[in-house]
Amino acid sequence: MASIRVSEWRKLPVSLAELCIETTLRCGQSFRWKKLRDNEWTCALQGRILSLKQDSTHLHYKTTWPSLSHALALPPSVKPSPELPVEDEQTEDLLKHYLNLSPDLTALYEQWSSVDSNFKKRAPKFTGVRILKQDAWEALVGFICSSNNNIVRISQMVNNLCLHYGPLIAHIDDQPIHDFPSPAALAVPGVESRLRELGFGYRAGYIAKTAMMVAKEKPEDWLESLCNTEPYDDSPDQKPLPEGGSEGYRRAHEELLQLQGVGPKVADCVCLMGLGWGEAVPVDTHVWQIAQRDYKFGKGKHKSLTKATYDAVGDHFRQLWGKEAGWAHSVLFAADLKTFSERLTTKVEVDVDQVITKKEDGSVVESKVVVKRELVIDDVKDEVINEKEDVRVETLRSKRAKRRKL
Repeated sequence: MASIRVSEWRKLPVSLAELCIETTLRCGQSFRWKKLRDNEWTCALQGRILSLKQDSTHLHYKTTWPSLSHALALPPSVKPSPELPVEDEQTEDLLKHYLNLSPDLTALYEQWSSVDSNFKKRAPKFTGVRILKQDAWEALVGFICSSNNNIVRISQMVNNLCLHYGPLIAHIDDQPIHDFPSPAALAVPGVESRLRELGFGYRAGYIAKTAMMVAKEKPEDWLESLCNTEPYDDSPDQKPLPEGGSEGYRRAHEELLQLQGVGPKVADCVCLMGLGWGEAVPVDTHVWQIAQRDYKFGKGKHKSLTKATYDAVGDHFRQLWGKEAGWAHSVLFAADLKTFSERLTTKVEVDVDQVITKKEDGSVVESKVVVKRELVIDDVKDEVINEKEDVRVETLRSKRAKRRKL
């Protein structure tokens, strides 16, 4: 095996209020991060392996490169400094971009809290949730896998996809770490049947057909052309978004709907987490439950999650939270996941007491103190992030069936 190169641990100053990787990397945005060591998250990104860990004041990162033969070619005019070699500088820029570290997250939380009492109540326990700026193709395939699935199983599928079709970068603790496969790597004969063997089910056909469309039918860099290229605007005086969102977002959403296995929810996930459209609000079963419970949906014309209701929920949140509505919605989504908010805790307690054993004549044989103890058992459930299809349209038959039951 080719020799690998591993950098020293480096660090970026960032507080837990501005970034919490324990929440951000586990809340159903990306499905490739693995916790291989204690408090150390690992993933292959753009030809290198990133390892992350965090304390209260800094994000620490380390880079593993496959070998010198795979090193990035440096421009002749660039001379790496001993303090920060060019490869490490590129990695730092990649990390800042991927983790979307530019926006002031504390200010955003304050802004959303000022207009929404429900957000203000729930968000303090879930600070540091950032919307990742993932590769659009990876986000697309990952969320095609999300249909009728949970986070653990989606992660297993994406891992299998990388193991069989993605380039090997290196081994960490004898575990192979592969990067994500390109559209071309999945646009070859036999992919669908192989993915079915690997347990992808009907999603295998969606992935194979979508890879073929992106690799061979769409223009080169088609997905990238759908990205939001506007710079982040943190000014408080922003114009309200039009109904349905901005023109660029609507165009990206409509283009994605042409692909196999992509409905409104998957398209919005890709727009938000892969294309940079912060106004995209994916409405799955979790978000629909939140909308009913906390925002008075589920009555009248919005009694069920039809296409019209899906659009109405998105518009409501866009008008409430503004251009980063999808980000605010993701904080509430994370707060609603049982993985974070509803851990089952079992306590076994014994009161402090003195146990005295006596003979019949009253003499003491044994005297001991039993001290109160508490055993906490955390049971984290797998989280279903899309139990049904993106949008359920009630038919006349289903309505008649409901009336018969009543």
